[in-house]
Amino acid sequence: MAMKRGTVVTLGAIGVLALAIGAAVNWVGKSGLPQLLPPPEQCTATVNGTTVELDLEQAESAAIIAGVAVRRGLPARAATIALATAYQESGLRNLAHGDRDSLGLFQQRPSQGWGTAVQVRDPHYAAGKFYDALVKIKNYQTLAVTVAADRVQRSAFPNAYADHEEDARILASALTGHSKSAFSCTVNTDSVAQEAIGPNGLTPRADAVRRDLLETFGKLSTGGYAPGGVRSGHMEGSAHYEGRAVDVFVRPISTANTTKGWAMAQYLVARAELLNIRTVIFSDKIWTSGGRSDSGWRDYTPPARSGDPAIVRHLDHVHVDVVES
Repeated sequence: MAMKRGTVVTLGAIGVLALAIGAAVNWVGKSGLPQLLPPPEQCTATVNGTTVELDLEQAESAAIIAGVAVRRGLPARAATIALATAYQESGLRNLAHGDRDSLGLFQQRPSQGWGTAVQVRDPHYAAGKFYDALVKIKNYQTLAVTVAADRVQRSAFPNAYADHEEDARILASALTGHSKSAFSCTVNTDSVAQEAIGPNGLTPRADAVRRDLLETFGKLSTGGYAPGGVRSGHMEGSAHYEGRAVDVFVRPISTANTTKGWAMAQYLVARAELLNIRTVIFSDKIWTSGGRSDSGWRDYTPPARSGDPAIVRHLDHVHVDVVES
């Protein structure tokens, strides 16, 4: 390292620099070689060779829009229309401003009957109101995206929705689970304070993940936790024993349930930074935040132990756990 003439470098400063470099090179890139700096945080969806990039804020919003469609049993086409609309109206950001009194992801106007200012800035409420209007449009699934979106929004620039149709279709396919292991995020996790197990057997962070899933997807069958904690039934060292993990069941195994499982698994990845998620496992695939997150979904090898393949391979449930201290 070149030094300016007259610069004095203490041994302490060199030690700090060495520690910083040592910490940085703990990150391993897709090449398998150490990287000096953590990779940039972002999310990608890749379907049929085409990739869409989002920042973390956009990914969190897109995941809710698609998740609400899944909850309502709507087709991926509905999510495509909603995502294209939110792309155009807000850039997939929950805006606190807009034209006149327009607010939120869809720039819905309280003065036009969409709800209160607080309500339209709630992404779950806003997405729900959009779908309420969309499903009332006759044959909306066969209409052009621009036409369907404009009949909901009554935009001054209806053709602008077409600019986002391809990206919206890719995101909808991934986030509704029709494209498996297609959505991933690079998330540089930070250290967090250790938490005690709460009354239901989960730490507050893990319970926040459980509640977030329920808010988006509605009634779900969950397990892997119990009042007082669980002490058996999982592999040695499992996050379940620390109250940091939740299993979301998609039983019986079927095409429809596997699709829903992938919708929830990729939803969790999209919201991993917000919810301090460490690991998501489903259907022979694993995603991990931190140093390996830029590798995306990887093949999951179950531990060498006997058991029901549906369980050990996570074919019938999505596993999610949160970061530890």
